[in-house]
Amino acid sequence: MTGLTTHDRAETGAGRRAEPLIVTEDAELLDDLLRLCAAAGAQAEVHHGPPERRAVWDAAPLVLVGDDAAARCRGAARRRGVLLVGRDQDDPDVWRRAVEIGADSVLRLPDAESWLVDRIADVVEGVGRQALTVGVIGGRGGAGASTLACALAVAAARGGRRTMLVDGDPLGGGLDVLLGGERERGLRWPDFAASQGRVAGAALEESLPSLHGLRLLSWDRGETVAVPPEAMRSVLAAARRCGGVVVVDLPRRVDDATVEALAQLDMGLLVVPGELRAVAAARRVAAMAGMVLDDLRLVVRGPYAAGVDEAWIARVLDLPLAGEVPVEPRLLASLDGGAPPGASASGPLGRFCAAFWDRALAAEARP
Repeated sequence: MTGLTTHDRAETGAGRRAEPLIVTEDAELLDDLLRLCAAAGAQAEVHHGPPERRAVWDAAPLVLVGDDAAARCRGAARRRGVLLVGRDQDDPDVWRRAVEIGADSVLRLPDAESWLVDRIADVVEGVGRQALTVGVIGGRGGAGASTLACALAVAAARGGRRTMLVDGDPLGGGLDVLLGGERERGLRWPDFAASQGRVAGAALEESLPSLHGLRLLSWDRGETVAVPPEAMRSVLAAARRCGGVVVVDLPRRVDDATVEALAQLDMGLLVVPGELRAVAAARRVAAMAGMVLDDLRLVVRGPYAAGVDEAWIARVLDLPLAGEVPVEPRLLASLDGGAPPGASASGPLGRFCAAFWDRALAAEARP
């Protein structure tokens, strides 16, 4: 007898869905394995013994063989990705059975549950190149960090890149408002506040509002003003596994959740207006962010006070200069009209962001 469930994850080359294969007749163990598959964002194909069609056995990205089914799997073709799973911690014969079926590992539940969820999620989602993850943080309040973060995400999506924009500033008013999507359906940060452990990347992406060709994780208008650092870690890790580009708008305060976000960035951009007070404030922000983030770069925004220019600011802050955000006189009018920052590819901000991605992605592609 064979039980079969399906899901909408990645397909194999032959068009078959990439489903883990479970082989067991132990109802209690089967319930546990299906629960762990669900936690990893997957469902599974279930058999009581080796599938009659060898192609099913060979094509599964992962095969979970219950202790009770090991003897029935002795004659199955040897392959990688076979795990022998059971509950008896003191079984002296478990390693013999694992050798007989060519298992890669022996797992004992519940001790190995967390590891197994991660392994299932890896094979279902695929382990490809992680997203280039860029954080944007203001050197002082009103520096324009949120505007630049949105413009970078819009430009990346316009260039055909898989893009996710993450609003890491709970007191910023919500990037969905800045993008004109506060009424769009989808999950917001409070829905992920209890997230711990593995979050499925594809499930995260599909659950978020889609705006201007990108996926956005923002805040709602409720009273939640923080997420636990575990939730920030899990959600950003899932976003990165989706590949493409992830842009994170960060607050100036560095709390535990912000530290988790900084730790997952490939690059940080510190936005500093061209004025002395902004430079003074930015020194403190740079010092705090630099304790966690290895690659912090400066983005300067004019107009400049007397005696101040981008080169001088870079020297004072001792940061490499990533660029100068050009003045866009019609930006406020454009935002009031419902267009997102950087909506025009030919506008000053759109050109700046496109050039930034060309440089950043070219550098990432080099060995």
